Amino acid sequence: MVLSWQIVRFALKETFAIAYGNYTHREALLVSLTKNGNSGYGECTAIDYYQINLADYTKKLQSIQAVVEKHQIIHPNDFYNFLLKLKLPSFLRSALDCAFWDLFGKLENQSFLSLNSIEVNELPESSITISVAPIETQLEKIEKLSWSKFKVKCNHFDDKHIQTLLKTGKDIALDANGSYTPEQCQWLENFEDSKMFTYIEQPMKPGAENYISLHYDAYPNWMADEDFQENIDLQLLQPHYQSINIKLVKCGGLTPALQLIKNAKSLGLKTMIGCMTESTVGISAGCMLTPLVDFVDLDGANLISNDIASGSSVFNGKILLSEKPGLDIQIL
Repeated sequence: MVLSWQIVRFALKETFAIAYGNYTHREALLVSLTKNGNSGYGECTAIDYYQINLADYTKKLQSIQAVVEKHQIIHPNDFYNFLLKLKLPSFLRSALDCAFWDLFGKLENQSFLSLNSIEVNELPESSITISVAPIETQLEKIEKLSWSKFKVKCNHFDDKHIQTLLKTGKDIALDANGSYTPEQCQWLENFEDSKMFTYIEQPMKPGAENYISLHYDAYPNWMADEDFQENIDLQLLQPHYQSINIKLVKCGGLTPALQLIKNAKSLGLKTMIGCMTESTVGISAGCMLTPLVDFVDLDGANLISNDIASGSSVFNGKILLSEKPGLDIQIL
């Protein structure tokens, strides 16, 4: 098995404005594993507010390259246990885990779906991100898009803004990226119409000292994002959140994500498969989990202008899920 990698710079179609800052591009680490003429691919994106440094990741890959390349082809669940022993950051472990699932499926001539006995019935639609902007600009974008679900980014609390969005009658979720205060969240918990939002994601800055004031049975469907980190005990979130946002890079890949979805369901938590601003490499991996979740936010590849791969995709919110071997990722 041959391990290789490269850093790719993605240009965004428009400035991506969120509470953490404004972005015009993203850099990503593309990882490939090759055996017998077949290649599997994984991806992790450089995110400044997660302190992700791709230069450090390439050094780590150089240090583990030999041991990875000597490893035999085994079931991905067992390969993941091997990755855990390497003590890799979750973003890098995710890229390698996804690449191995893609390679293993291609070598076995089986899709990820069949390997995991995942039935594909009616799939939830993905939302598309509406960046932080004046309400007039956000409403104009919502009207112009052919998507039916929208995630509207906020960088502060504005009750008039909130009520204006509700009046659109559209399927809208709010993503505060931690910009609300406990008092503002209490206002939302007492505001009955807040239940009309699909969910309200990460209302306050991450930390138990903040989310402890949230109530899972209040009007909003509170969704944990930054509060849902790798290895967190879901029972700690259960009294405060109704839903969790599972991002492959944050939890360590497809293998742990499958178990997390099962664990969340056993606790009555709803799940969403989310993404960073990723190419079709990362989005294809996320798409494989869409038959198992309640919500989908996989618009990452739709936000960049120089995608590098084909595979599963999202078109106007519809999940176009490939059932070809592996994750069906091909580099263009």
